Amino acid sequence: MADSNATPRVSVHQALGGGTVADVLLWREWCSGVVMLTSSTMVWYLFERAGYNFLSFMANVLSLLVAILFFWAKSASLLNRSLPPLPNLEISENTVVIITDELHQWINHTLSVAHNIAIERDLKFFLKVAVSLWLVSYIGSLLEFLTLVYIGVILSLSVPVVYDKYQHFIDEKLCVTRRFIQTQYRKIDDMVLRKLPLPSNGGYPLHS
Repeated sequence: MADSNATPRVSVHQALGGGTVADVLLWREWCSGVVMLTSSTMVWYLFERAGYNFLSFMANVLSLLVAILFFWAKSASLLNRSLPPLPNLEISENTVVIITDELHQWINHTLSVAHNIAIERDLKFFLKVAVSLWLVSYIGSLLEFLTLVYIGVILSLSVPVVYDKYQHFIDEKLCVTRRFIQTQYRKIDDMVLRKLPLPSNGGYPLHS
């Protein structure tokens, strides 16, 4: 008999926000997904395989775009045709506020991490951060930045679809893996971490 108080399962589409981004990642808007995959593949090939320089490539593209717009505007005034359909090239105040709020949250989170390590001297938290940074450094030493971004795009266009199709099976395997990791972590915590001597806060006076 199922538990009536069990939390209802959230669909992958809802977990991804339920909007246009979710539709693209789940290939419900296949045209946008194809454009995203094709453009990311072309960018990765140009800069990682063909050897194009990013700054030179962007400068050439912008120069070509500016030249096209300039001659379009000149020909429009001579032939009495419409000007280039450019949007209002301004950043709205609402966009600036959203970006500022996001930066504010990220900076506060980073400062809280530093506080937990330097002031609270949380050994477990320090080890988690150190291992995470080491993994990022190790992966970064194996692959170029654009290759990592390209792999991220490929995973974002494939993992949600696979998980949406085999959600029940994957959830069962993830629960088993999670229990195994928690068991191993408790063993390490009992055998190693709890036996490490930690300095008391009284030995290091904190200045207000």
